[in-house]
Amino acid sequence: MNERRHPKLPSVKGEGARGGAAFIDEDRLHALLRGRPEATEVRAALAKAMAKEPLTVEETATLLTADGELVAEQLEAARALKTAVYGNRIVLFAPLYVGNACVNDCTYCGFRRSNPDCVRRTLGDAELDAQTRALVRQGHKRLILVFGEHPDYDADFIAESVRRVYAVREGHGNIRRVNINAAPLDRAGYATVRDAGIGTYQVFQETYHRATYARVHPRNTRKGDYDWRLTSLGRAMEAGLDDVGIGALFGLYDWRFETLALVAHANHLREVYGCGPHTISFPRLRPASGVADDHPFLPSDDELERIVATLRLAVPYTGLILTAREPAALRRRVMAYGVSQIDAGSRLELGGYTEVGDAQSQVQVREREQFELGDVRSLDTVMRELVDDGYLPSFCTACYRLGRTGEHFMEFAIPGFIKRLCTPNALCTLEEYLVDHATPATRAAGEALIAREVAAMEGDKLVSKVKDRLARIATSDERDLVF
Repeated sequence: MNERRHPKLPSVKGEGARGGAAFIDEDRLHALLRGRPEATEVRAALAKAMAKEPLTVEETATLLTADGELVAEQLEAARALKTAVYGNRIVLFAPLYVGNACVNDCTYCGFRRSNPDCVRRTLGDAELDAQTRALVRQGHKRLILVFGEHPDYDADFIAESVRRVYAVREGHGNIRRVNINAAPLDRAGYATVRDAGIGTYQVFQETYHRATYARVHPRNTRKGDYDWRLTSLGRAMEAGLDDVGIGALFGLYDWRFETLALVAHANHLREVYGCGPHTISFPRLRPASGVADDHPFLPSDDELERIVATLRLAVPYTGLILTAREPAALRRRVMAYGVSQIDAGSRLELGGYTEVGDAQSQVQVREREQFELGDVRSLDTVMRELVDDGYLPSFCTACYRLGRTGEHFMEFAIPGFIKRLCTPNALCTLEEYLVDHATPATRAAGEALIAREVAAMEGDKLVSKVKDRLARIATSDERDLVF
């Protein structure tokens, strides 16, 4: 029984529920995708991307419509650009589902209101604390809280959930950044959630194609309003919440159109609000309870690779999130082309971190999860693979807590200052994980990686401070030593 208060959702009238979405011009996007670019046009777009300049929608379309050897050139350029902007760092997080009550009836979702097999649940205070403690014991520092769209889950409830998660302490650990994936809010709602100290607020459009959107989101539901959803993150920014995430659910419509629309959306936010999205997500449809498996638009693995590469080239400073929807081998393959964040040790069932099994369990309970995961390996297993592949796993949250977000983040990122600060912070958070949570084999591999990274920093004026902080973490109770 959930003991928290559940007021009704605020009115959304008078806040741009209709109109204001001209930046998604379907006819124009489709026309661009019918083009056949010259090699010189494609290479000009690649050169601009390698100069770390965002691409226009037209330039992005040349990448999406190229073929042959030009595709291989794009993949290699995306790999190089990812290294130039982010280095070898991969940020880790976990999802935590707080409630799956939902007034919507999305045809692809196991939580839709008409699914009689879905087990409905909202975590109470003690249950939310227990799930958070379980994640902290794994080693997590960053969570994304996920909510269905329901009157119970208004802005006050979301903000209260965030504050509870931040209050949890377990050993040396705690959650330092809480992101949100929830329904669109009005400006007042976004301000309430902002004041709880959240990181990124995600709202995925699911599909930018209006006819498809209408087909999969019935009109008599809150989610049936395409424009209210599309303009939602503009309202967030107007409310002072400058860290937002966008995404599309690939498999509902043509992947080239959705990729181009994501870039159009990112460019719109940058042009109107002075800062693009902090993250872009590109999940593919997955099997779910009570959902048909017929998805004619589902991108292939090769096409997912191109989606990632195109987004990395088009929006150089936006984080790209590759989730555990995808199987482990594919995540390993695709990561090189631009991914900067992944989840690990994930469970989607309500209460799944304490009730479904341990972190090694491969069992999933469809009736209790939104969709089926492709990668349910433990955090430690994923960490070891990342280290073995030469990546630097990071739990860093310094930028967000020090105010380096939104426009300020771009001021640091474009000249390369963020990358210079991120490696020392990543090393410190990795050392925390190795000392507090890692298996012996993962700790040994991780310490060897840290030694190599510190050796590569010789000559940097920060190196002595990095060595000092690593030693303090290894030999004392000091944690959260940020640059």
